[in-house]
Amino acid sequence: MVLYELLVIARPNLIEGSLKDLVRSSAKHVLLRGGVVRGFDNWGVIPLPKRMRSHQEYYTDGHHWLMHFDSNPTVMSDLQKRFSVDPRVIRANFVKLGVNLTHIIRRPDKTIL
Repeated sequence: MVLYELLVIARPNLIEGSLKDLVRSSAKHVLLRGGVVRGFDNWGVIPLPKRMRSHQEYYTDGHHWLMHFDSNPTVMSDLQKRFSVDPRVIRANFVKLGVNLTHIIRRPDKTIL
């Protein structure tokens, strides 16, 4: 399995329940296909660096959240397809952090000395 970092920019005016449903469905999609969700970070509403267009609307702010997960590459591509048609999502970016345990570096905020 590969460790991925997923950064999602959602519409800023979403109801809290709708945003939770988006996060829950993303995690459930990974878990049902044999992946492991390592954690979430909610960054809140942040101004976008430039005006972005998604689903025929323009946005200047976005609700950012981050998810770390282990899965195979097909799960990542399935998530990308789901986010591209979801009207709640402005942008979704995936970063491959490592292929096996020797390539995966612990996240600094989780390291205990």
